[in-house]
Amino acid sequence: MPLPGSSSNRLYDRNFVLALASQTSFVIANTLMAHYARWIEFLGGNVQHVGWIMGGGAVLGLLLRPWMGEGINRLGPQTTWLIGYGLFAVGACGNLLIHDLGPTIYLLRSCLVLGAAIVFTSSLTYITRVAPVQRQAEAIGILGSGGFLGMLLGPVLGDLILSADVRMRDDFVVLFLAAGLGGVLPAILVCCMSTPRERNPNSVLKLSESVRTTAKYWPGTIVLVNIAFGVCMTVPFIFLTSYVDQEHLKLPGLSIIGLFFWCYAGWGIVVRVGLRRMPERWGRRKILITGMLFMSMGMFCFAFVDRAHPAMIVVPALITGTGHGLIFHTMMSLTVASFPSQVRGTGSALALMALDMGTIVGAPLLGLIAESVGYVWMFAAVGGVSLLVTLTYAYSSIPVWQERARQRRALEFPEPEVAVRLATEESAA
Repeated sequence: MPLPGSSSNRLYDRNFVLALASQTSFVIANTLMAHYARWIEFLGGNVQHVGWIMGGGAVLGLLLRPWMGEGINRLGPQTTWLIGYGLFAVGACGNLLIHDLGPTIYLLRSCLVLGAAIVFTSSLTYITRVAPVQRQAEAIGILGSGGFLGMLLGPVLGDLILSADVRMRDDFVVLFLAAGLGGVLPAILVCCMSTPRERNPNSVLKLSESVRTTAKYWPGTIVLVNIAFGVCMTVPFIFLTSYVDQEHLKLPGLSIIGLFFWCYAGWGIVVRVGLRRMPERWGRRKILITGMLFMSMGMFCFAFVDRAHPAMIVVPALITGTGHGLIFHTMMSLTVASFPSQVRGTGSALALMALDMGTIVGAPLLGLIAESVGYVWMFAAVGGVSLLVTLTYAYSSIPVWQERARQRRALEFPEPEVAVRLATEESAA
């Protein structure tokens, strides 16, 4: 088996399988927290409280992202991966000690978000270090399929735990214990993985170092896409349960939340795996823009879902699932591509920090919109933001496509003195 960091083009080895299994297991625990809005409402909150607590809980993760990236560069992704699992468990089980919407719930929500952030940043950094360069988007995509598998089970399991018409505190005790203990198996799997050779033990845990590295390798307008994607993710993972409860969406013998995530994640897996080589063949930017257009359209389609037509939840689930299946791996690979391998932890942190920014800014504002004028307008606002950012990113990508077209034409009809240089550049790319 080739060691991580080797020049082998092999992708699907033992380390990748362990990483995929660990990711899948953790996402089951993490998506149990898709029901966190119901916990806030159980403690006496409303949809505005949901927005503020969810958005405010992401602030700590955002503030610590720069040090997180430098920590991964210094300690290695596996060590920080395990730290993330431990912090998430503290955040989950700590909810058993609170009885109101005081400051403690913001701190515990921060632990949940920060722990998950460390896990996902570490896994993203690890996989980009061990995967062949030309297959990094595919590697991120297939690893992300583990997340989709977890989404198939976690929200449905949470809905089963909280299935009673009148929810009791004991129901939430089971939910948080399941989430907290759900990190044990993933941690064991991470311990069994080989360690990448590429580390930067001289990395300094200073904000100034992270800022310098980020400025030096700034990836461009793709950061806006990360922010918009974070706004979009507030819908399935923050507001969906409140929407279902407040609009009294029900199907006989079937969980609405379960139906949504089965369609969203199940179809997302099909798209992700079936089109795993398309970024390499068609170009990551084209796949990303296509995915963002699907995500925007899916948000607008929530307008068709109401008490009289609850089964229509399938439509936005399938369309946004298609978008997610095309977006995440292409977006992340484009964001970290400009960062050298030894500082890729900083690039991964930047990508997920921008995603957090979308949640922090989006959740409170969207909660206010939902409370003031209704959920339909909230979904429309998310779709509008996504569409605007997509058009902005597409416009900014035109010079890149023009330059690549020029290089292709030059390779077909090269001047003698540049033919060898262009061929060498094309081969390296």
